[in-house]
Amino acid sequence: MQSKPHSLFDLSDKVAIVTGGGSGLGREFCDVLAEYGADVVCPDLYKERADETCKIIEKYGHRTLPLQSDLSRYDQVRDMFRKVMDNFGRVDILVNNAGISARPARISEVDLDDWHNVINIDLHGVFYCMREGLKIMIEQKSGNIINIASVLGIMVTPPSVLSVPPYVAAKFAVVGLTKEAAGEYGEYGIRVNCIAPGFHHGTRLGGKEIPQTPQPKPSEASPGVIERTPLGRTASPEELKGLLLYLASDSSSFMTGQIIAHDGGLSVW
Repeated sequence: MQSKPHSLFDLSDKVAIVTGGGSGLGREFCDVLAEYGADVVCPDLYKERADETCKIIEKYGHRTLPLQSDLSRYDQVRDMFRKVMDNFGRVDILVNNAGISARPARISEVDLDDWHNVINIDLHGVFYCMREGLKIMIEQKSGNIINIASVLGIMVTPPSVLSVPPYVAAKFAVVGLTKEAAGEYGEYGIRVNCIAPGFHHGTRLGGKEIPQTPQPKPSEASPGVIERTPLGRTASPEELKGLLLYLASDSSSFMTGQIIAHDGGLSVW
């Protein structure tokens, strides 16, 4: 029997949630999942961004659902999953993408509001989504979770290059949660993997902006970051599409508990 094109990556009849899907990497993830057949739920702190993403991916002819959700609040995360189940009846793919960063500062100088804001979104938000998503996936006896950490979740850089302790702490924790969940839930047919992106220009670290202070963007990476990256450049957000699709599809059906750096070689040092 002749296989259909791209059958290794076919996501037909799958339901995917991409947190922070209203912009940046999240929008790229929503796009590639829809392109390969998935129905896509796009929760974002800013509803207008979620609406815009869903309008973009409607061209693929699959169902979409934009939602406004503050992932730092467990009640809103729980309500988000209830809405997904009411509309789709299942969750096959959960991409924990939403995250924010903080003003660069050494540990002794970190603003406490910055610390709590980052931990609440980047760590608590991921945990809340995993907690609710895993309950559904256990009942289904199947599921696929892809956490988006950071190269700063597997290495640290000299303070002269970049120092964001709240972000580093949260992303290291996400790496740990990924491995823990992979070990705990494999028996239910649930896979849990993690992408650790390096610096990708043109992204917005969506979520709660720090008042009167712009968040650091990958496009503003210091020359020190570029110099330490073997490929000598930052990446475009769309360059992550292939890796996300691989992890979301049956192409990676025997892979779980893995942390994959997508960083131009920055972490090899």
